[in-house]
Amino acid sequence: MESLFKRSGDLSDYKISGESSHRGMDWWLVGACIPILLAGIMTMYSFTGDNSFALHQLVWVGISLATFFFVSRIDVRFLRSTRVLVAFYTIICVLLTGLFLVGKISHGASSWFSFGAFSFQPSDFAKLILIIILAKYFSRRHIEIANFRHLIVSGVYALILFALVIVHPDLGSAMIIFFIWLGMVMVSGISKKHLLVMAGLVFLVVSLLWSFGFKEYQKDRVRNFMNPLSDIHGAGYNAYQSTIAVGSGGFLGKGLGYGTQSRLKFLPEYQTDFIFAAFAEEWGFLGVLLLFSLFGIILWRIILHASRGATNFEILYGAGVAIFFIVHITVNVGMNIHLLPVTGTPLPFMSYGGTHLVTEFLALGILVSMHRYSRPVHKDVAKNEFVGPQ
Repeated sequence: MESLFKRSGDLSDYKISGESSHRGMDWWLVGACIPILLAGIMTMYSFTGDNSFALHQLVWVGISLATFFFVSRIDVRFLRSTRVLVAFYTIICVLLTGLFLVGKISHGASSWFSFGAFSFQPSDFAKLILIIILAKYFSRRHIEIANFRHLIVSGVYALILFALVIVHPDLGSAMIIFFIWLGMVMVSGISKKHLLVMAGLVFLVVSLLWSFGFKEYQKDRVRNFMNPLSDIHGAGYNAYQSTIAVGSGGFLGKGLGYGTQSRLKFLPEYQTDFIFAAFAEEWGFLGVLLLFSLFGIILWRIILHASRGATNFEILYGAGVAIFFIVHITVNVGMNIHLLPVTGTPLPFMSYGGTHLVTEFLALGILVSMHRYSRPVHKDVAKNEFVGPQ
């Protein structure tokens, strides 16, 4: 597979200068996020008897936006420091380990630290740290990516986080971590031979997880996915009700506050895992089309920032953030329309919860800061980094 970073000999697209670039805010990106945030809050407000979910989410939106604007205006080039990344990686591993001792158990998983009204899920930040770690690792070794050793080393970084997350058990976050690693390996460049070996390893890991790692309720979700009507009153209830909600929305939807599946509490977890189904029931096909268009704008801006990165680190980081959002959207929508098993994956910017929202805006803030403060490299250095030494 061809590397994302192989370039032609023409480096005219890259600034050759010693000055840092100070660019403006990406208002296209911000403008696409705001309507999705509002749609999530309006959907929560319409189907709950009280306003607690919507009000709490409004507070988290404020915190997340403040985080985004703050981070986007500081110089984040310190993230290239190996010592900084090792410190962040160690801290997140300690936090994930600490969940075994003091983690709050919710829906059978001890994935949260609870501080009264405030809860914190470290697995969300683990995904972002993994993106930065892999961007750093591959940016220095892209010329040697065909060496299978780098595939193994990068896999160890991901495997440690994967293992610490899945034992809680948090299958949804573990899946995202795996797909972030897989996606970044593929865009970095990997031979077909190594890709086949990796596919075999994935099959082996999934087989072992099925035999020794998955809880029985997680296996039931997969079985129900394979046979949707086998247990619609038990393990398949959530997916069955979400499919009804999406289909009943029709072309124009039932209208805000008139979604019967969510208002009558047939649709479970309608503020988190299945908010897409609740939204689709009220807004219909046109609303879903608008929602996907907004997500498309966000992904377009992320990929655009990545393609304009001054170094491989910025390009790879942007690619990792794009993979992060693509996988989250695909998995959440897929489980809402019963194309994928239910895994508890939130829909970006819409699902209730603060940790994932702060993580999403933190990731975007770092991306904008990289574009704002990117330091163009010397022509000879750029030539070496993008096309390899001559």
